[in-house]
Amino acid sequence: MHLQSLQQAVFMALDEADIFVQFRRELHQFPEVSCQEVDTQRRIKSFVNPFAPTRLVELATTGLLLQYGESNEGPVTLIRADSDALPIQEINTFAHRSRIDGVSHKCGHDGHVAILARLASLLGQKPIALGRVYLLFQPAEENGKGAESVLADPAFAAIRPDRVFALHNIPGYEQGVIVCKPGSFTPSVLSLIATFEGKVSHSAEPEKGLNPAYAMADFMLKTRQIQHTDPGSDAFALITPVYTTMGEKSYGISAGYGEVHLTLRTRNAKRMEALTAQLVALLDDLATDSGLAIKTSYTEAFFANENNTDAYEQIKSSALKLGYTFVEKQEPFKWGEDFGLFTQHFPGAMFGIGNGVDSPALHNDDYDFNDNLIEPAARLFFDLIEIAHF
Repeated sequence: MHLQSLQQAVFMALDEADIFVQFRRELHQFPEVSCQEVDTQRRIKSFVNPFAPTRLVELATTGLLLQYGESNEGPVTLIRADSDALPIQEINTFAHRSRIDGVSHKCGHDGHVAILARLASLLGQKPIALGRVYLLFQPAEENGKGAESVLADPAFAAIRPDRVFALHNIPGYEQGVIVCKPGSFTPSVLSLIATFEGKVSHSAEPEKGLNPAYAMADFMLKTRQIQHTDPGSDAFALITPVYTTMGEKSYGISAGYGEVHLTLRTRNAKRMEALTAQLVALLDDLATDSGLAIKTSYTEAFFANENNTDAYEQIKSSALKLGYTFVEKQEPFKWGEDFGLFTQHFPGAMFGIGNGVDSPALHNDDYDFNDNLIEPAARLFFDLIEIAHF
């Protein structure tokens, strides 16, 4: 079949919106964790290629970038969806459940990809009149490495978006409700690893060694005292213990080494800097008092999503124009999102779309994306594009 005939056949099939539902459920069955989205990239590329992008480029190893329009006159818009899954065993029993042990789409990134694929089909039917539009299928959001990899890729270097947009499905909100706010939409997130180096000894003679247990316990308790858990406050600082280890399962040995891993969340980078300085000072005091060698390192950094006021107003205007219910959130969400790195570099905004009041929470083992969101979300993105490019 010639490409033109294939495209016509695909566009005729778009009357049956369930092809995007089927695609989403296919992705759900074959999830891949961050930085390993090889098969996911292949599936996306095969599915969207008939939608006639001006250019289709692989980037950030397992990511994909579609371009629509090629004029240097006019605005440049980037719309991003994330594609990675989580190391969580799914407990759902429906037909499209994950076929990969210990891995599943528990944040709805399969749905985000399907939304962007539907948007590609709409753009394929209506050529861009002004400027360029880029659709980014980004890998590795969950570990905070994906946005950084995209921005560092030479294939992205020449693209200077005037506007960047993204979304996330939001359990607990009515299906299809659009949730947004100007300013901070998601917080700064950083994971801190503290290592406590002492000296191993016989458990009958702990005084001849240096056991880190009490210093670790003291540190954990003090972090609970210094956090400020009100997300509506500029002083917001949530400290969540995520992992700890110490010694061996050998009951004749007093441990000589331990680790405490924490995830930190604040409203912005400035508050994060102050919080980490406070924690490092606390660890320095514990090292002095205990004689332990205590070191800190950091991983999985997420910048705060700072929604540009104009981009926020564009989202609100498009949502209301399409007849969607719009909710202005008063405080940021508490989960991190690496799209924040894009909003640090380019004007833009992220918004939420309600996954349903009774939907299991994100990262729950029984969560699933609501397929009814694919069409309305794609239409909202398309309206944001129409404003500037047609």
